[in-house]
Amino acid sequence: MANETARDLMSAGATCIEAHETLDRAAQMMRDMNVGALPICGPDDRLKGIITDRDIVLKCVAEGRDPAAMTASDLATGLVWVDADASVEDALAKMETNQIRRLPVIEDGRIIGMITEADLARHLPDERLSKFVHSIYSPF
Repeated sequence: MANETARDLMSAGATCIEAHETLDRAAQMMRDMNVGALPICGPDDRLKGIITDRDIVLKCVAEGRDPAAMTASDLATGLVWVDADASVEDALAKMETNQIRRLPVIEDGRIIGMITEADLARHLPDERLSKFVHSIYSPF
C-alpha cells in the first residue's frame, strides 16, 4: 500500500449519467452495467454528485414519485471526491469521514474512475479493510 495512489486503487472508466436524465434511465443504466451507483455529470462533464440505487428507491419510489419524471440532478448528492494522485490513506480517510462506500476519482477536473468496496477488498490488507468496514457500518 506504500506509495499507492487513488488511481492504483480505483476501477477505471466510470460512466456518468447526465444530470438531466430521468431516474428510470439511471436505474436501467445501473442494471445494464451491474453497478449500484452512478456519478452525475453536467454538460461540461464535471461531477455534480452521485446517485445510488438506494436513492432511487427511498427518495423517489417509496415517496410515490414518478422515476420517469424525476431527474438525476433532483437526487444529486455526495459531492465528495478524491484526486487521482491522492494517497490511498487520503482516499480511505475521505470515505470513512463521510461514511461513503463509493468515491469518484478526479483528474484535471474530470472523473476517471471510482473507488468501491470491491476495489478496497482487492487491494487492502485484511486489518485495514476491517478498520474501514467498521468505520463505515458502525452506527457511531
